[in-house]
Amino acid sequence: MSRIRALATSLLIPVLAACASGGQAPASAQGAGSAAAVTDAESLVRAMHHRYAGSWYRTLSFKQTVKRTNPDGTHPPTEVWTEFAEFPGKLRIEFGEPAVGSGAIYSGDSVFVFRDGALARSAAQRNPLLLLGFDVHVRPPEQTLRLLREEKFDLGRFHEGTWQGRPVYVVGAEEGDLKSTQFWVDRERLLFVRLLQPSPQDSTKTSDIRFDAYRPIGGGWIAPEVVFLLDGREVMREDYFDMEVDVPLAPGLFDPVRWSNAGKQR
Repeated sequence: MSRIRALATSLLIPVLAACASGGQAPASAQGAGSAAAVTDAESLVRAMHHRYAGSWYRTLSFKQTVKRTNPDGTHPPTEVWTEFAEFPGKLRIEFGEPAVGSGAIYSGDSVFVFRDGALARSAAQRNPLLLLGFDVHVRPPEQTLRLLREEKFDLGRFHEGTWQGRPVYVVGAEEGDLKSTQFWVDRERLLFVRLLQPSPQDSTKTSDIRFDAYRPIGGGWIAPEVVFLLDGREVMREDYFDMEVDVPLAPGLFDPVRWSNAGKQR
């Protein structure tokens, strides 16, 4: 059960910020032509799509270490999870190694949570990290904008700022507001770097999720370090390894009916 709660913490808010390095994307990840100027949330989403349209990878698989931090500063044993994604909208997480037993599948606007090989819970729920970190680059901008509105981002609020020494765009909040639901995008690379929102478990607290240490991969990028904070205190850190993109995935991997069988067939 603790692992299922960890999943909710990781993905309500994992998967996958701008790094201090100033490295450039490969030519294939820079998109064709020059995008229009970014002046608001709509033009930003269109630019994020335009920059990587036709080059961003469509499948992703990786393993990750998961390190949690208790309120007293102690750390439970580090876990290893395995994840698979197909963009847009599909993500499979397997807790523990070797798999398969407990985990979750995100598919479209639904989540299916499994424990010991059996379905424990299902609900209508999107993964905003999947939407902002990956799907935005392959999904038509009109669809992304609709989904962002449904996820309660105020697209009428937009400003520019700085994050980890790099200029960013901020959607969903006015300057100085670090409480409202908002996402931050690296201005040069047009990559999602930060999500702030009231904690789903306690709306008086603020969840802060950061995509760090971006590096080029395939025709796009990946942030192999994902950090989760609650009211400024780190509660979980994910570090990815064995990352592969555009590799065919097993049939049924994102079908909740085939949770156990699909895992065994990999």
